[in-house]
Amino acid sequence: MTASEVFVTGFPGFLGASLLERLVTRTETVHCLVQPKYRAAAEARAAELVGDDWGADVRLYDGDITEQGLGLDAADRSALHAAVGEVFHLAAVYDLGVSRAVAEAVNVDGTRHVLEFATACAVERFQYVSTCYVSGRYDGVFTESDLDVGQSFNNHYEATKFEAERLVQARMEEEFPATVYRPAIVVGHSETGETEKYDGPYYVLRWLQRCPGVAPLPWFPGADVTELNVVPWDFVVEAIDYLSQHGEPGAVYQLCDPNPPTIPELTRLFAEATNTRVLPVPATPGVGKRLLGTRAARSVTGIPPETLDYFTLPTRYVNPATRRALAGSGIRCPPFASYVDVLVEYARTHEARSDAMT
Repeated sequence: MTASEVFVTGFPGFLGASLLERLVTRTETVHCLVQPKYRAAAEARAAELVGDDWGADVRLYDGDITEQGLGLDAADRSALHAAVGEVFHLAAVYDLGVSRAVAEAVNVDGTRHVLEFATACAVERFQYVSTCYVSGRYDGVFTESDLDVGQSFNNHYEATKFEAERLVQARMEEEFPATVYRPAIVVGHSETGETEKYDGPYYVLRWLQRCPGVAPLPWFPGADVTELNVVPWDFVVEAIDYLSQHGEPGAVYQLCDPNPPTIPELTRLFAEATNTRVLPVPATPGVGKRLLGTRAARSVTGIPPETLDYFTLPTRYVNPATRRALAGSGIRCPPFASYVDVLVEYARTHEARSDAMT
């Protein structure tokens, strides 16, 4: 084995699996850390992506990023230290309602442990998937050079992803060869609509689908100018795959839509695609959260109260460094209007797989 093999966390989550399909074509072996409870799912996904002889290209290791040494046994850890030259760290809890303790253990401690592992491997590249929402509720334009801007946070997910990225950027300041990717809200494939997670804007879509004809929606002050930055997962995967080979260590790339829809635009497009009329109901975020926090409202609407924070988010995202780095690659974020119909059709005919880890 050479020290150019790849180590991946976050498999068999959706983005991790999608990247794996590409990584096996450019490296001798892809080593994947898998929680034991996901072992059977990981084996099935590897066979689906690579073929029945997937073991020749993909090796699975039982472990957990929340544990020191990633929960690997000493022999596996030593072998990986010698073989791995690049780490893709995607594992995290993507849940707006996650508790502080769980988010801290997975997102912060987990990232610290993966950084320690990568350091022991003396990696040439460390590819870290963060999120645009390290911005919290920053009031203004959040750039790729921004991180700690005195922001508050909507939830523990945002706060712990911010802390995790601070760990990565602190190492980058010491010339550790890390690259940071910040996706916006990830939705289905721009050509097929395929997805496994129906969160974010899908809560609104599902509600419209359950209310044929007319669907009441809370409408908050400022919603008319609030942007909801969504990106299809194929764009995210293609961008990470390309930038991990052609981008610069030390860079931060925001994988966002440079021209995102506003809340009214996104709602109108969903309404047109579902043949539903939206009835705006004036409300405040506080009232909306209290209403959706009741068991009856949650069972009827399916909308978690935590999502309402993003209908009044005062933050805008820009990504000039990403667009410069992708220039000439043919990779760009398509406008939401160009793929909304396939998202709606896929959601109408498919159910989500249950998986809180991606």
